[in-house]
Amino acid sequence: MIKLELIDGSIKEVEKGTLAISVAKELSPSLAKKSCVAKLNGKLVDLKTPIEEDAKFELVMFDSKEAFEVINHSCAHLLAQAMKRLYPGTKCGVGPAIEEGFYYDFGVNGVVTVDDLAKIEAEMKKIVKENISINHYMLKKEEAKEKFKDDKYKCELIDAIEDEYVGIYEQADYADVCRGPHVISTGVLKNFKLLSVAGAYWRGDSKNDVLTRIYGTCWNTEEELKHHLEVLEDRKARDHRKLGKQLGIFMFDDLVGRGLPMWLPNGFIVRRLLSDYIMDKEYDLGYNHVLTPALGNVNLYKTSGHWDHYKDDMFPKMDVDDESYVLRPMNCPHHMVMYKSQLHSYKELPLKIAEIAADFRFEASGALTGIERTRAFYQNDSHIFCMPSQIGDVFKEVTQLILDVYKDFGFNDYRFRLSLRDPNDVEKYFGNDELWEKSENELRQVLKELGVDYYEAIGEAAFYGPKLDVQVRSAIGHDVTLSTIQLDYQLPERFELEYIDEKGQKARPVVVHRAILGSMDRFVAFLLEETKGVFPTWLAPVQAMIIPVNLEFHKEFADKLALTFRKNKIRFKTDYRDEKLGYKIREAQMQKIPYQLVIGDKEVESGLVTYRKYGEQAQTTVTIDEFVAMLVKANSERL
Repeated sequence: MIKLELIDGSIKEVEKGTLAISVAKELSPSLAKKSCVAKLNGKLVDLKTPIEEDAKFELVMFDSKEAFEVINHSCAHLLAQAMKRLYPGTKCGVGPAIEEGFYYDFGVNGVVTVDDLAKIEAEMKKIVKENISINHYMLKKEEAKEKFKDDKYKCELIDAIEDEYVGIYEQADYADVCRGPHVISTGVLKNFKLLSVAGAYWRGDSKNDVLTRIYGTCWNTEEELKHHLEVLEDRKARDHRKLGKQLGIFMFDDLVGRGLPMWLPNGFIVRRLLSDYIMDKEYDLGYNHVLTPALGNVNLYKTSGHWDHYKDDMFPKMDVDDESYVLRPMNCPHHMVMYKSQLHSYKELPLKIAEIAADFRFEASGALTGIERTRAFYQNDSHIFCMPSQIGDVFKEVTQLILDVYKDFGFNDYRFRLSLRDPNDVEKYFGNDELWEKSENELRQVLKELGVDYYEAIGEAAFYGPKLDVQVRSAIGHDVTLSTIQLDYQLPERFELEYIDEKGQKARPVVVHRAILGSMDRFVAFLLEETKGVFPTWLAPVQAMIIPVNLEFHKEFADKLALTFRKNKIRFKTDYRDEKLGYKIREAQMQKIPYQLVIGDKEVESGLVTYRKYGEQAQTTVTIDEFVAMLVKANSERL
């Protein structure tokens, strides 16, 4: 007999070799039906796994996060089995579970498109109804290669396995190389949906074959699947690329160049307002705003060290008049030179230099994503030059600025990640131990004082200093790094930066890199997806749409209203098109304009205006002065 320790601490004795599913049934038949897999000493195993020795035993229910990964991995195998039935000769790459589902890569004779997904799903449902038992066994590598001799991708995977034996999962006419675990049979995989088709290089290498990747998702219940599909539809509606086009925010054209956004009038207004917002915040905190060129001498980046470590991500250098120039990927070197141009006293520190700066990085074509990831972007960047004794105060002020900005924009779902050096491998980090330890302890203390939710990432610090990243969860489910604070002990050394300390001696400052909005382009993308394109009134490119019912009788009043709005810096448009009133109103709704003002006989006679706010049905009648005051307040207080 062997002893199993259950999660409540009790001991159950069973015969050696008893299957996990048998233990589950002995504990509770109803519990067994709800179990997806089991855990032995914390390791996930199939329910058909024989238990050979004493262990801690736990059942994993279908409604758990761990089970979600298992059922999606099993559904990837279900998809592969259907593909091999429908497309004879199909070769199978890999089919992992991912955060919200699974995918599988196939080498298929022919083309598979989204139009084929319904047919593939139908075959998968047949296999589910067959309720095929899923079984695991081990083969020697030579035997496994013989079994999969007609699938070059599987043979390559087998060759990469270091162990002598290879795990095989088999379900009737389908087998796969896999570590598992998997569900007990195909019959439990009822709630799935295939989502999309894409191309993918085998093993992520552009030199390899392009395979057909099919994405899908599988859930424990039909209700959970339905909810997830609704979430996916909402994400499509929030996609910043779709909204950017619909609202006239930005555009791309291959004739200009891939990854090079052009900001349309509405987009430029949003960009200008965001720039004014953050620069006002910075001005109140004593920042000095500067403007530096978007390119620099290659020697500048050799001095900073970026040329050795970053040149592959930069655009090629340009040789002009015996000098070599390059479009800059970041702004720090320019700011270092600017600081060095004058002698500074400790009384001037911390000295804060800030810029909304144009940067350029040669991103791979496949990585370009709307304005979220581009080759030309603008960065809300700053460099703070301070004494080592000021690091804690500077860090606290910048962190508080981040919190204030997030509060202004209503961001709530975010976490701070504090990246620290690896204490077991200190030699790879620049600077002395005392400075690192002091800085890391001060950063921890600041975060605790501010009550910030953070976690530590040991060994993730840059070699030149610890850093703080803010991971914000977007409305479409992405983790986006918006803000960063980075301590830097190296650039002051490379540029030989100095200040005169209290004793009249030359001393080395510390540099704090910080970005609050980060890339302005990425921030706008994030805002579009967070708000679904419904900007707060102060940030809306068009705040009011004036719609006269009849141009002959109502245009004069509309013109006077437009003049009043312009004098009060209210952003508006007038719709003088010869279209039906209902069409004009729907157009304004599609443009997500905060206020619509329909001008008819009543408004002309009374001198009042009637407005309807976006997303609301109610209409409100006020004086022109009252409406103007409402929008002026929204602009001044950024409401």
